[in-house]
Amino acid sequence: MTKLRNTKTLALAAMLTAIGIILSFFKIPVNQLITIGFGSLPLSVSGMLLGPAVSGIVGALMDVGGYLVKPTGPFFPGFTISGIVSGIIYGLFFYKKKITLKRVIVAQVILTIVVNIIMNSYWLNILYLKDGYIPVIISRLPKEFIMLPIMTAMKYIVLKAVQEIRVFNLQVE
Repeated sequence: MTKLRNTKTLALAAMLTAIGIILSFFKIPVNQLITIGFGSLPLSVSGMLLGPAVSGIVGALMDVGGYLVKPTGPFFPGFTISGIVSGIIYGLFFYKKKITLKRVIVAQVILTIVVNIIMNSYWLNILYLKDGYIPVIISRLPKEFIMLPIMTAMKYIVLKAVQEIRVFNLQVE
């Protein structure tokens, strides 16, 4: 965690956290259940630029900060854990690695299964439904399958652009 002693790392993490909180308020509604959100884009960029540990912290701060700025229900720490795991997944797949479509697809599939389907369904079941974990998962599957290619394309475009800019002196393997 010596990275957190670096002023540039802290400033970049804070900037990406703030951008993530702001972008999470902008959504494009497709229908009543499906909306295209942009809040996870800065988190994936933090995974690419800062690594899994710092990106996990950014994910936690984005969740807590988003709740403090504009609460949309009761605060639940489970979603903060989901933010941490998302940041770690992005960091493991993108940090110091060349951004390829295959890498982004694999990362997004793993994130969709682990975080969106398994973890978030569990948190929603605990918070609201209490009717059973499996029915919650089944009801969320169509949305997740529809959003998978959309989120993959958005992340690939953004990450590829950040990598091509080469402002951050990335050491790509």
